[in-house]
Amino acid sequence: MPRMVGRAKRLRPPEELRSLALAPRHLSLLSYLLFDGPMTVNDLAARLEVAPTTVSLMVGELSRKGVLERREDPADRRRRIVGLTGTARPAVSGWLSRGADAWRRALAPLTPEQRRMFVATLRAYEDAVGGDEEEDG
Repeated sequence: MPRMVGRAKRLRPPEELRSLALAPRHLSLLSYLLFDGPMTVNDLAARLEVAPTTVSLMVGELSRKGVLERREDPADRRRRIVGLTGTARPAVSGWLSRGADAWRRALAPLTPEQRRMFVATLRAYEDAVGGDEEEDG
């Protein structure tokens, strides 16, 4: 696990994104938007397990930098949908797709049950490691 984390931390963003000073929280947000498509701030907050106000701040920051855009939800004009801009999408995709492709290759030989067990194990590890943070915070 430490090797995987170390390798992920060394993944440098592409040249187009380097000046943006992206933090790990941005990486997760960008990953969801790249792989799952545009969504609301509340949906992003639920997936990231943070408050909607935190996501709104990140979206505002990345919108000002030209990475994200907010647009009206055609089904409900009061809601805003967040997505990657057309100009940022290729750079974000090139940067994050390698990791997704690696996970697909690594998990491909496993049965669906084995994949569920693997994900459950990673979640159990995350809960065990994160437990101390929650108690301290």
